[in-house]
Amino acid sequence: MESVQVIKQRFGIIGNTPVLNRAIEKAIQVAPTDISVLVTGESGVGKESIPKIIHQLSHRKHGKYIAVNCGAIPEGTIDSELFGHEKGSFTGATQTREGYFEVADGGTIFLDEVGELPLTTQVRLLRVLENGEFIKVGSSKVQKTDVRIVAATNANMFEAIKKEKFREDLYYRLSTVDIHLPPLRERQEDIHLLFRKFASDFALKYKMPTIKLTDDAIQVLLKHRWSGNIRQLRNVAEQISVLEQNRTISAETLKGYLPTSGSNLPAIIKHTKSDTDFSSEREILYKVLFDMKSDLNDLKKLTMELMKKGNAKDVEKEHQGLIQKIYGSDDETLYEEEVDETEVLSIPEHQESSQEMISKSDKYHFAEEIEEEETLSLHDKELELIKKSLERHSGKRKLAAEELGISERTLYRKIKQFDL
Repeated sequence: MESVQVIKQRFGIIGNTPVLNRAIEKAIQVAPTDISVLVTGESGVGKESIPKIIHQLSHRKHGKYIAVNCGAIPEGTIDSELFGHEKGSFTGATQTREGYFEVADGGTIFLDEVGELPLTTQVRLLRVLENGEFIKVGSSKVQKTDVRIVAATNANMFEAIKKEKFREDLYYRLSTVDIHLPPLRERQEDIHLLFRKFASDFALKYKMPTIKLTDDAIQVLLKHRWSGNIRQLRNVAEQISVLEQNRTISAETLKGYLPTSGSNLPAIIKHTKSDTDFSSEREILYKVLFDMKSDLNDLKKLTMELMKKGNAKDVEKEHQGLIQKIYGSDDETLYEEEVDETEVLSIPEHQESSQEMISKSDKYHFAEEIEEEETLSLHDKELELIKKSLERHSGKRKLAAEELGISERTLYRKIKQFDL
C-alpha cells in the first residue's frame, strides 16, 4: 500500500493538515474494495481528487473512469445520459445510445453534485447500487453493469433528506464510507503553501518572475475566510501574477484582490429583534387593533359630548386636538359639514328631564361596557406595548404617547389603570 506522501506527490495534492492526511488515508484503504464512497465538503476543496485516487489504486484502474456533474445535466435528459435510451423513445432520439453506466462497465463512475439528482433518477440509481441492474429509457430490457460508484456533494444531505429532496435509503447506500475534505480556513498551515505553489505555476505558465508576499500580506492571507476555498485562492494568485508589476505583494495590495466580506476574524452577530421593530405579523396586528381601539374611544367621547351639549361648534373648540388626531387637519371642514347635516345627532330644543338624562346615560354606558369585554389577549398586548414604549423612552411619557399615537393624558390614565 502506497504512503500518503507518495499519493500526494502523484496526484499533486498540496498540504500537511492532519484532517487532509486522514481523508487521503481513508481513500487509500477503501480503494481495493468495491464499496461505494461519498465525498463531502464545501465547493472548491478538491473533492474530485479522491475518486481519482480510489480508481487508480483499485483493481478497476484499467477500466474506464467517467466523471459526471449531475448538476450540469438538465432534468429531462439525465436519465438518458446515465442509463442510455432506445431509438424513438422521445423526441430527438434518432438512434440508440449507450449511457454512462453501460460505457463504464468494469470501471468507476464519479457522480459529482449527486445531491442535485432528480428523485426519479435517484430511484434508478438505487437499483444499480443494489443489484447492478438498469433499464434504458424507452426499453423494457433489464441490463447488468459492474460499476464502482463514488459520489460527491457540497450540500447538507440530512437537510435535503428532511426536505424530501434526497432519498434516505440512497444516501446510506452511497455513504458506506464517508470521506470529508475540510474547508481551506481549517487548513491554516496549508494556505501560504498553496499560494506559493500557485504563484510558481503561473510564473512558469506566463513566463514572468514569481510573486512573493510580505509578512503583513501573509497574515492577511491567513486571516481571510476563503469561502471559495482552494479554487478562490488559485484565482487570486493568478490575478495578482498577471496584473501586478511589482512582484513583492504588500498587505494593502493583497486586500485589493480579496472581497471585504471574506474575513475569517470572529464577529458578533446580533440575533435579538429591535424593540421598535414590529416585524412579526402578530405584533403589527396588535398595534393596529390598539390604534383602532384608541380612535374608537375618542369617537365615543366626541359623540357623548355632542349628545349632551348639542352644539357642534362648542364641542369642536373644546376638542380641537382630538378631532385633528382622528380626522387630520385636512378633514376638519368635512367633519363640520357632516355634523351639521346629520339629523340623527340633532338635539331637541326642549330641556330634558333628569330621568331622560339617566336613561340616555345608561344607554350609552352600555356601549362603554363593550370596551371591558374585550379579550384578555388584546388587554395584555396593550399593556405590553405601553411597557415597551416606556422602556424605550426611559419613562418619558410624552415620547411614549407620541409613539403609541395617543395623548399624554390618555397614557397617564392607562398607567394608572394598569398600575405601572
